[in-house]
Amino acid sequence: MNPAESATDNATASMPRVSTPTLTSLPLLARGKVRDNYAVGDDRILMVASDRISAFDVIMNEPIPGKGELLTRMALFWFDRLGHIVPHHLTGQDPLSVVPAAEHALVAGRAMLVQRLKPVLVEAVVRGYLVGSGWAEYQASGTVCGLALPPGLRLGSPLPQPLFTPARKAEFGEHDENISYAQMEKAVGADLAARIRSISIQLYREAAEYALQRGIIIADTKFEFGLDPAGNLVLMDEVLTPDSSRFWPQEDYAAAFAAGVNPPSFDKQYLRDWLETARVDGQPWGKTPPAPTLPPEVIARTLARYQEALHRLVG
Repeated sequence: MNPAESATDNATASMPRVSTPTLTSLPLLARGKVRDNYAVGDDRILMVASDRISAFDVIMNEPIPGKGELLTRMALFWFDRLGHIVPHHLTGQDPLSVVPAAEHALVAGRAMLVQRLKPVLVEAVVRGYLVGSGWAEYQASGTVCGLALPPGLRLGSPLPQPLFTPARKAEFGEHDENISYAQMEKAVGADLAARIRSISIQLYREAAEYALQRGIIIADTKFEFGLDPAGNLVLMDEVLTPDSSRFWPQEDYAAAFAAGVNPPSFDKQYLRDWLETARVDGQPWGKTPPAPTLPPEVIARTLARYQEALHRLVG
């Protein structure tokens, strides 16, 4: 093990693990895979990012210590940087101001105090490279989410232009479902669909250009939007984090592309790869609960990937 990995292991051992930072001072609205949402009156929500991590839509038993703070810091960075493109849901108020002092440690650094919006129940996915489910579909039909692409593309090929490929948000524990743009128009209306598509592509282009200057390729990402009481479109939830995006190190891309394999990514791909080989009761894990126990090395190396992404993008 190299010194950097050893340092990460030591940091992992000393960091507090906040798997479920349960608050009692505010009513719980919803508990997701990572974030817990609490009602603050009827017009605001306290979003608290836990250290939970999921893969294949299963929440692992062991948290990744400090992950919630890393995700929150990165999301705040992007909300600030991209705020000129579309309004975001941050109120600008201190999250600690809405909880008693006894709960400050559960909230500090890992929470956002946001507007309460009407969610648009479609995920706005933007793809800049041919990878994942898009690659599988392209091999079969020459399309990605029904959109025709030029022949001869390979795994990891940059797309001629960013593709907007919406998905229908699933219930907790279910898989999101890719839908056509026509289906999105039917679900939310043509005008709103067009605005979301245009803004999402603009957000992706600007973020991808910035990230590339810092050695990260954003292969794809997803955005979520809501409507405020006046009907204005607002960017919400998280944005451009390793949980919602596929980040590749620029320096590894060319070799991986030449070899026809996925570049290593700054997200939970290391965890996914380990889970593909994990065994439960002597059998390959079936990607259903309960999840296998994560070894300390897997926790440490997963955390290191998140830390590296934050360091490159935010400093």
